[in-house]
Amino acid sequence: MVRRPLTGEPLPLDLVNTRWPADGVMLDELDDPAGLEGWLREHGLEGDGSERCLEPLKTARAAIRRSLEQGDDDGVNAVLAHGRLHLSLRNGTPAEHVELDDEAWRPAWLAARAYLDLLSTAPPGRLRRCDGTGCVLWFLDTSRNGRRRWCSMTGCGNRAKVKAHYDRMTKADQPGG
Repeated sequence: MVRRPLTGEPLPLDLVNTRWPADGVMLDELDDPAGLEGWLREHGLEGDGSERCLEPLKTARAAIRRSLEQGDDDGVNAVLAHGRLHLSLRNGTPAEHVELDDEAWRPAWLAARAYLDLLSTAPPGRLRRCDGTGCVLWFLDTSRNGRRRWCSMTGCGNRAKVKAHYDRMTKADQPGG
């Protein structure tokens, strides 16, 4: 399996970024059992029966993407409806306990919950889709000036700069340019 081009983003964006285009084909890290296991392990979500959580994860991924791209929150709410958060105090320390209808939904539910947290804490306008032509990846812009445009400078950023340079050179070569 080809490793996805953007890693290390917050959990919900990292889940959305498990599906990406490469050479005109959409790749899906979760379709590969080793990719699914690796992604779950990377986020501390591994457990028994990771294949059982595949469809819930894909459901959460699609729901988070729809929320990011279209502002449609119904899918995220549907994922969250599979569990409940119980708050308590134990030995003077706040505690949270997640109760799920089905344990297969745990990774998906945690990603949807993390999405809510991200929306609550990310500075306005800092959750962005890459400006690269045909790129579908999302990132949290943590740059100081808040002007990051691409998922990576070595990939989409470089392609955009090469294209801009080519366009300038082509225009300069034309009469009147």
